[in-house]
Amino acid sequence: MQFDIMKKAAIGSAVFSIAAMGIILYMSAEKVITISDVAQDEVQRNTSYVQQEGESGEQILMFASNEADTSYLRVPLPKECRAEDIIIENHYMNQELCILINGVEPVFFEENLISVNREMIRKGTCEEIEDGMKLRFRLTGIFEYRTILENNDLYVSFLRPKEMYDKIVVIDPACGGSNSGYAVDGLNEKEINLLIAQKLKEKLDKTDIKAYYTRMDDVNPTEEERVGLANGTRADMYIRIQADADEDSAIYGTTAVYNGDYFIPGFGSVELADLLEREVVTSIKGKALGLCEAEAQEYALRNVTIPAASIKTGCVTNKQEAILLERDDYQEKIAAGIYNAILKAYESGLKDA
Repeated sequence: MQFDIMKKAAIGSAVFSIAAMGIILYMSAEKVITISDVAQDEVQRNTSYVQQEGESGEQILMFASNEADTSYLRVPLPKECRAEDIIIENHYMNQELCILINGVEPVFFEENLISVNREMIRKGTCEEIEDGMKLRFRLTGIFEYRTILENNDLYVSFLRPKEMYDKIVVIDPACGGSNSGYAVDGLNEKEINLLIAQKLKEKLDKTDIKAYYTRMDDVNPTEEERVGLANGTRADMYIRIQADADEDSAIYGTTAVYNGDYFIPGFGSVELADLLEREVVTSIKGKALGLCEAEAQEYALRNVTIPAASIKTGCVTNKQEAILLERDDYQEKIAAGIYNAILKAYESGLKDA
C-alpha cells in the first residue's frame, strides 16, 4: 500500500515537472516585453528638427503592402536586439514618432519591411546614426502610444490622448526663438515665460493631469502649431503664459485675457481667466488689473476651441515688477498660482461641463 502511494507520488511529481518545464519553454519562446515610455513628454527641440524629403542621409521607408491596414506599427528587429537597445521619442509638436535602434545595419529594413496603419502614419524615413538607425514616422495627428517587444518584433499601438488620459491641459509659454517678446534692459519675456512653465511642469508632473507644452526650449512654434496642439489633443483647457508692457511705466499688475469667440456652457474661457488671475494674484500678493477679451491679433487665443486664457504675469516696463519677474522665488509663486487655478478648475466641475 505504502509502495503504491509512493509510486503515484513519484509519477505525479514527474508529470508536474514536465508540465512546468513546458510552461517555461513556452514563455521563453513567446517572450513579451513592454518598452518603457521613455520620452512621452518630448516636444519640439529645435526648428531644424524636421528633415525634408530627399535630404542627405535620409531614405524613404518601404512598407509591407499585405499588412498596410493593420491597427498597429510593427517594426521587425534583429534577433540580438534587446529592449535596452530601443529608444522611442514622441515629438508631438512635429506630429512625429522617432524610434532609435542600436546595432541595426542600414540594409536591415530593406530586407525586413515594416507594417503600418496608414490612417495614422503618413510616411516613414530612416537614417543611419552612430551605433544604429533612426526611424522617423510622420503621423496624421497627435497620438500617444503603447509598445510591446515580442519575438523580435516591436509593436506600437497608437491612442488619442483622450483614450489614455482623463485630464489634459496645454501650457503655452509665449514667444521663443527669434521672438524675444518684450525686451527691456536685458530682460527677455521669452525667458521668463519658459522659466515659469518649467516650474509649473515640476508641479503637474506629480499629479494625474497630463500636460502638453508647446515648448520646453528656446524655440518658437508658429501660432498655428500652438493652436493645433490644443485642439488636436482635445485638452480640457489651454493656458498661455505671457508678460505685459505699458507706455506708462507706473502701470503694474496681473491681467488675464480670455477667448470670447466661443461660448462654452458651464466652465468656459471667462471662468478660466478669472481663476488664473485670482490665484496668481493671491500667490504673489500682487495687484489685479482685471480681465479682457482677446483682440484680433491674438491668433492662438481666438482660434482655440476649448476653454482658453492667457495670464499676463506682470509689466516688464515697470522697473520694480521687472526685477520681481526675474527672481526665481517670484516665478515659483506665479507657477504655484497657475497650478492652483488648474486644480480648482477641475474641482469646479470642468470635466462635467
